[in-house]
Amino acid sequence: MAAFLRAHRRRAGLTLDALAEATGLTKSYLSKIERGMSTPSIAVALKVADVLDTDVEQLFSSAGDASALVIDRDGERAGAEGSPGAAVYEPIATGMVRKSMQPFLVRPTTQAGQPYMDHPGEEFIFVQQGTVEVEIPTQVITLAEGDSLYFDSSTPHRVRSVSAERAVVMVVVYDRVDDVDAKTLRRRCGPTA
Repeated sequence: MAAFLRAHRRRAGLTLDALAEATGLTKSYLSKIERGMSTPSIAVALKVADVLDTDVEQLFSSAGDASALVIDRDGERAGAEGSPGAAVYEPIATGMVRKSMQPFLVRPTTQAGQPYMDHPGEEFIFVQQGTVEVEIPTQVITLAEGDSLYFDSSTPHRVRSVSAERAVVMVVVYDRVDDVDAKTLRRRCGPTA
């Protein structure tokens, strides 16, 4: 995401200050993402993509193919990893623009006590390998290989790998933001300085 966020932000005509105001994130955090010093969660990436009026996967890719068929080969996806034990997100089908769903392969963090995340829409988690804990404020759900969970993603949630070998999960997000569109946010925040 670091390599392309700045280009997408500038193409949208936004300064870091304007993007921070529109997303509710801090300018310093967004700057760290742009410089590759921090890896955003899916919730943060969705917020940024919404304001930039693009698919979240486009933030991880410099070129998009508007074709109706996109094939992703294992080992060819762009992944982003921060510090050891941090979550790794591999966006899938980045060449398909204006998707209704946002698919990712995720290697969840191994660290306990990460902040809860929430975002508009719905989320589907399928455990491909290992075991994860999905925590919501009222309960902890343990999912093993082959298990899945579908939920309203506005529910605060966090996921962590709890197996000896780091878990791999397929996460599919349906982001249904209907109340404010990105063009309105850009007009409210002003052009790039």
